[in-house]
Amino acid sequence: MSAAPIQYYHRETQTLETEAVYGEGFLQWTYGHPLGKLALAALVKRAAFSKWYGWRMDRPKSRAKVAPFIAQYGLDPAEFAAAPDSFATFNEFFYRKLKPDARPIASAEEALVFPADGRHFGFQDVSEIEQFYVKGQRFDLARFLGDDALAERYARGSLLFSRLCPVDYHRFHFPVGGVPSALRILPGPLYSVNPIALRQRLAYLWENKRAITTIDAGPFGQVLICPIGATCVGSIQTTYAPDRPMAKGDEMGYFAFGGSSTIVLFEPGKVRLSDDLLQWTAKGIELYARMGERAGRGI
Repeated sequence: MSAAPIQYYHRETQTLETEAVYGEGFLQWTYGHPLGKLALAALVKRAAFSKWYGWRMDRPKSRAKVAPFIAQYGLDPAEFAAAPDSFATFNEFFYRKLKPDARPIASAEEALVFPADGRHFGFQDVSEIEQFYVKGQRFDLARFLGDDALAERYARGSLLFSRLCPVDYHRFHFPVGGVPSALRILPGPLYSVNPIALRQRLAYLWENKRAITTIDAGPFGQVLICPIGATCVGSIQTTYAPDRPMAKGDEMGYFAFGGSSTIVLFEPGKVRLSDDLLQWTAKGIELYARMGERAGRGI
């Protein structure tokens, strides 16, 4: 039986849309078929599988996939900082940069912005999460952060979850300005973060390899930015300098091939997430928005 379609609300067009899932057949088999689940446990979740696939996407012959991918998923080459035919490999294309004006940053001083292009959930109070892809799945903050004391500090704070599909721009940015720490890596396997997988087991988010950066963000408090690895995304590459001031919207890093996600955590009483984000999240439907768009405001 095929999984239910993945729908999201597109902020710009104000319409419900159905996600075109890259590798949908493989995902449904891996997470829904008994033999697929055996392959998941034995191979797919392991770093070696993602390294092998990443190696394939770094081979020169992989550049032949670029033009068909752009055409199939309707990407806009006018946004790219480099011409489509200039990429030596598919991975180079995948973590491409965009032109500086392709993602305007919400300029209001009190605004916080989405850290990445993608489909987003927003929870004003982490402790009151009742639906995360499927009713009854609760987010385990202590296991995700790997630190009980830190989890207690953010237990009533706000959470912004951003899911990047393979078709999305795959660089992630600072949602607020401030001084960031170095990335702290929490090792783990590499499960998919597509809803096909997360509808069955939300725990993949806190079992997967992930990382944590703390940013001292002035009126926004101490903000945690947490990129999450996934199948075919074994490495989380950072491009910022720790302990130096970064502006809202500055690039933080990128994911190589695959879909992945980030989680941003705010201390209690520091932010108010955008109304449309909260409204669609309450319905169990992700909000599609681009990096740099307003995701909320400081209080």
